[in-house]
Amino acid sequence: MAEYQVIVIGGGPGGYVAALRCAQLGLATACIDQRRGRGDKPSWGGTCLNVGCIPSKALLDSSERFHEAGQLGEHGIKVGGVGLDLKQMHKRKDEVVAALTGGIAQLLTANKITALTGTAKLLADRKVEFKEKPRSKAKILQAEHVILAPGSVPVELQDMPFDHKRVVDSTDALAFPRVPKRLGIIGAGVIGLELGSVWNRLGSEVVLLEAMDEFLAGADPQIAREAAKQFKSQGLDIRLGAKVERIQSLRGGLVAMHYTQGGKAAQVRVDRVVVAVGRRPATEAVFSPESGVRTDARGFIQVDAECRTDAAGVWAVGDAVRGPMLAHKASEEGVAVAERIAGQAPQVHFDTIPWVIYTAPEIAWVGATEPQLKEQGIAYRAGSFPFAANPRARAVGEMQGFAKLLACANTDRILGAHLIGPQASELIGELVLGMEFAASAEDVARTVHAHPTLSETLHEAALAVDGRALHRANRGG
Repeated sequence: MAEYQVIVIGGGPGGYVAALRCAQLGLATACIDQRRGRGDKPSWGGTCLNVGCIPSKALLDSSERFHEAGQLGEHGIKVGGVGLDLKQMHKRKDEVVAALTGGIAQLLTANKITALTGTAKLLADRKVEFKEKPRSKAKILQAEHVILAPGSVPVELQDMPFDHKRVVDSTDALAFPRVPKRLGIIGAGVIGLELGSVWNRLGSEVVLLEAMDEFLAGADPQIAREAAKQFKSQGLDIRLGAKVERIQSLRGGLVAMHYTQGGKAAQVRVDRVVVAVGRRPATEAVFSPESGVRTDARGFIQVDAECRTDAAGVWAVGDAVRGPMLAHKASEEGVAVAERIAGQAPQVHFDTIPWVIYTAPEIAWVGATEPQLKEQGIAYRAGSFPFAANPRARAVGEMQGFAKLLACANTDRILGAHLIGPQASELIGELVLGMEFAASAEDVARTVHAHPTLSETLHEAALAVDGRALHRANRGG
């Protein structure tokens, strides 16, 4: 029986990062993941690197460049007819994925981690049953500690199963061999908006049906309103309060999405339907009842504030436990668990985990929204500044959106930051760091920002909290 100090089940951002940190701390570690790529070779990185974060961002970038190519004339750049080579676009995406997943394999080897490809099930007393292939003979591994990081899978709607041809999940939607003439997406959340943006730029007529009456309910309402306006101007047809009742296959390969909106029945005919209504924890067959690990009604592994399960020596991180389903959250939990096993006392602050939507314009936020502060009875001041008044944004021709800061009315401490605009995914990092250091809006306002940069928009938003933005007419103090 092979014995390890730590066995990690799952090779995604939570699992492989946990394994790397364990190895750095001198712990004999094994990491098990079942995903295989081309040629039946191991493909590390979980959903994020293989069929989620990374390939979607590669397509978002490629599709945005395709869209921008048709607008180069205003920059004084003359080009011929712009054509789409979707096969090459997918090839580039796959090469990006292969480079990163291969890099993880090298990291595991370099850190002397035992990397195993196959299925794993946690048994009682921290024993792990490992099978390289479904019909392979099981091997029993023993560990002092086990970290469960099984990740998540797309939610499948009841009575609307995936056929992976016309009714597809997000993985399928990253690999369409042809641009659908008309694409239907169920769900206008992060995944739906990003996929919708890709195919809309490449020529699809995209219709998103969102069951909720409120658009981007988790974002600040002011940001959500601006986003809705921008997406509408791009041609995305977003229908709120539209609950899909059934999907019907039609002649000619079309699909009808039957839905109700405002009490009235309606339908829309499309070539393909992407179901993007969220993800659920992939906890089936990961542990036996005898393991002592428990889940809640939705399949999430029950853990305490430090990611301990009910079973001694067994931990769980990432999408399979409470909290946001975000790769960076999973990685930080994995690092924290590794350090706790080694006797350290790390912390993960859920209040300062950033959210990002990689559309154009990008959307990013951290901390509280205005409705949340009002509900909690916290007095605050708000300051915002438009990218249209930022010299760098105007120079690069990306002037949509604004930056918004929320600060405590009594202490001036930053309570929330909300961005929609160019490079919001990068800009949010300054404010996440500021919140980690308990920075005030005045701290950001007194910090020198290089000129001309997009970050000056954050500087002006911080000044605006006190009514003294410099490049905007106001009655400053």
